[in-house]
Amino acid sequence: MAMTDPARPSHRRSTRRAPDPESDEHPSPGTAGRPLKVALVSDCYVPRLGGIEMQVHDLARNLYSRGHDVVVITPTPGPELIDGVRVHRMNVPLLPFDIPYRPSTFRHAADVLRRERPDVAHFAGGIASPLAYFGAAQAQADGIPTVITTHCLWSYATPLFSFLDRTYHWTDWPVVLSSVSDVAAAPIRRIAGPEVTVAVIPNGIDNDAWRVTPLPRDASTVTLVSVMRLAPRKRPMHLLKMVRQVCDQLPPGIRLRLLIIGEGPERSSMEKYLARHDLSAVVDLVGRRTRDEIRDEFSRADVFVAPANLESFGIAALEARCAGLPVVAMARTGIREFVANGTEGLLAQSDRDMVTQLLRLVRDPDLRQRIAAHNREVPSAVDWTVVAEANVEVYHRAMALMGEASRRATGP
Repeated sequence: MAMTDPARPSHRRSTRRAPDPESDEHPSPGTAGRPLKVALVSDCYVPRLGGIEMQVHDLARNLYSRGHDVVVITPTPGPELIDGVRVHRMNVPLLPFDIPYRPSTFRHAADVLRRERPDVAHFAGGIASPLAYFGAAQAQADGIPTVITTHCLWSYATPLFSFLDRTYHWTDWPVVLSSVSDVAAAPIRRIAGPEVTVAVIPNGIDNDAWRVTPLPRDASTVTLVSVMRLAPRKRPMHLLKMVRQVCDQLPPGIRLRLLIIGEGPERSSMEKYLARHDLSAVVDLVGRRTRDEIRDEFSRADVFVAPANLESFGIAALEARCAGLPVVAMARTGIREFVANGTEGLLAQSDRDMVTQLLRLVRDPDLRQRIAAHNREVPSAVDWTVVAEANVEVYHRAMALMGEASRRATGP
């Protein structure tokens, strides 16, 4: 459907193939080597703690440290300057979990983008991220080069996004669609079709910052650690049930300990389960911890475990891997893209198989030590030195797409 304003590009485009970022199709503001002005738009941001919040903040810091002009636009309350990065905080009503919902919020975000005049607007979204998706629609309609990155597995929400595509044709917008893993990109590709390029921009990490020195420990105790929000989607109750099965099969003389870092609505049910099954001496629910505190706990742990099935990337698992811990995770998740079975950890096909893989590591200290040594000696491939530049590359692609759409809208 063509826009009535000739200065705005059409929502539909004649080809959905992304231009080559090395071609001469880039508009002049995106010439190679020139610092970009980047607006990062997210429904949630620090000081709230979470995967999207911390990744957007780390991306902002790393872009800023490389000389780019960065502004974050978010409804999350907090300071207006963090690590040198400007943050525009929108004072708007929020639903539980800090979700914006009023149309005036989306208009406000659009007004901020028009005033900021960024070279590119980068929207970070989960499943319930109205600012990211409505904001991206307005940005591309206003002719602002746009990148949309999904940080989640759509899973049960895939039919909804498919319906929205049939209604609003979002896969035809002149934007770069991206996700944090091939696993998370798969449902987008199924909806968009083979003509649409869905970029994979993995979450980043500072390898050096997560290196830890293992502390001396009692060889008779194997310590598992998990970092997650205590919510059904992360399956913390399933983890307790699996650990109970592991405890029932422990070799003589071996004691198991599980440390769960995080908070959420499942905590009360977990506490009741631990008391009912006499696991309070095995499992510690320690609540939220800072990054420094998490690194400290990793130095005392033997294995990291990630029980979620709907894990688009698994930044906590990556942090543990970089700290030298063997990772046990579900094979269907995005964690498999940085954990190879038998190399950085063990991948399970089911809950029963996860019990089996945990028992392998509990019973075999040589296997634990071999994987731990690999993880300490071989850096992760998704260090921010690589990931920040991958983001800049897709920004140039978005600028090329918008330039192409603008030329078609204005005619010869």
